[in-house]
Amino acid sequence: MTKYARDEFDKVPETASRQGVHRTATAPSRVRLWPILAVGVAALAIGLVSFLILPKLGLGGTENQASAVVSEAPLAGTGATPSAAADTSAEPSATAQPSTEPSAETTTEPEPVPSATASVGPELDKSQPVAVYNAAGTSGLAGRVGGTVKAAGWTLGQVGNWAGAPQQGSTVYYSGADQAANARELANLLGVSTVVASTEFQVPLVVVLGPGYR
Repeated sequence: MTKYARDEFDKVPETASRQGVHRTATAPSRVRLWPILAVGVAALAIGLVSFLILPKLGLGGTENQASAVVSEAPLAGTGATPSAAADTSAEPSATAQPSTEPSAETTTEPEPVPSATASVGPELDKSQPVAVYNAAGTSGLAGRVGGTVKAAGWTLGQVGNWAGAPQQGSTVYYSGADQAANARELANLLGVSTVVASTEFQVPLVVVLGPGYR
């Protein structure tokens, strides 16, 4: 028992239910978390699918769009459509056509034919008498050489031994420029290397056979 006086609040009814501020304490209600967890798991799954699968599914379309943009870029820079560019490239170039103008003709002048009279040497006069002298001291040398001169068609003059100054070699003497060709022809016939112009002889052509002549 308490030492305080009873009041109206001490009057408790006989029933089990309580009234007023004195209420029966009830057990706290449990917070239901499973709906929140289900929503979070579903959101996580949707995020993973969007991050991993959707980019792979849309990769081909992205590349095709990029290639289309690159292919259209040069055409946009030149201001020509694809069909116009194809038609332009198909047309042949005007500069590639072969020239129809005739080429310049090359004329060749005929080579000059040498005159037949230019190759012919001076005419020989074998009617002039040819004297043959032996200055080599070999017996019968003048007669033998005189026979050779006559056999070649020349007119043979005096034949004998040399009575003049000693000779160092064989010589063909001629008198006058018109006899120079005859003297050279006689020198070639007899194998004499020396031809000398002289007016000391009475005949136009003189052959002196010096030492060593055979």
